[in-house]
Amino acid sequence: MTIPVQRLGDRYGGARLQPEHYEPAHVPVEVARFGDDAHTLPIGSPGKVGILELDFELREAHGVQRTELVHHYQKSPLQIIKPLYYNPLRPDMPYTYLVTTGGGVLHNDRQRTDLAFGPGTSAHVTTQAHTKVYRMESGYATALVNLEIGADAYVEYLPDPVIPYVDSRFYQRTAVSLHPDATLLAGEVVYAGRLTRGEHNAYAAFASDFEVSRPDGVPVAIDRARLVPHEGHVGGPAVLGGRDIIASLYVVTSRVPAARVAETLHEAVRAVVEKSDDDAALFGVSALPHEAGAWLRYVGDDTITSANVQSTAAAAAHELITGGIAPKIRK
Repeated sequence: MTIPVQRLGDRYGGARLQPEHYEPAHVPVEVARFGDDAHTLPIGSPGKVGILELDFELREAHGVQRTELVHHYQKSPLQIIKPLYYNPLRPDMPYTYLVTTGGGVLHNDRQRTDLAFGPGTSAHVTTQAHTKVYRMESGYATALVNLEIGADAYVEYLPDPVIPYVDSRFYQRTAVSLHPDATLLAGEVVYAGRLTRGEHNAYAAFASDFEVSRPDGVPVAIDRARLVPHEGHVGGPAVLGGRDIIASLYVVTSRVPAARVAETLHEAVRAVVEKSDDDAALFGVSALPHEAGAWLRYVGDDTITSANVQSTAAAAAHELITGGIAPKIRK
């Protein structure tokens, strides 16, 4: 008996493992030009597609409300560590660590993460370690992250830095649907490579899209990066200016005036940079349009300084918006 191709597709892994689910609708030409020829395993092979779905809701137990994980689907290499409630000032707020069992991203890997936060929830999501994008002799890799944040929710999405290795090709897209009454703290950090090994912009291409929109599709913030090194350099002074680290933090909220958010971020980062030994450090802060919040961009050469900038700025925003001191994130 011959089984139609469509039926085979429906049976193998269901809808989640069909290309239209995990493949980006558009891959920037800087990355797409490397094609999808397989050096070893082709796209869709076992272990090449990682899927993660997490839904959080506000639940009440014994008269106490807290945010709980109510839906969890994972397909290796994407997994999580059980949510932890270690902030004594916010016992209602889970801290969830995203994990990849493969140790890093390889050619033709496709990853998709969907995080949904219901009305009134509060949550912090981070990664267990840096995202390592390994050397590729063919093809490229992609990662899609979708966040849906409901009314009056408070979400911190602060993954560790991405490290693109020599000859790697990687595209990541973070798309956020944010209710007007919700708050989002989201960060992104990219290194020029394995800096301690002397790698400086030796990757083939790195592309990133970060997009925040309202549930009706109205855009709030759009940030695009297209980094294609040439002889160890990326662009000119207007891109990185020869620096090895680029970090961004977006604080989108209606709970605090945008100017106050921008001022808080500026003061927090200025204090870190002034005390650092990184003479290459530069940063800027500006308010987002329509009183939507503020964002921070930092470039520099020192990984310790960049980590302090990101954590200090996020902690300052946390304290400003919630009124409580942010805990030290355990890694």
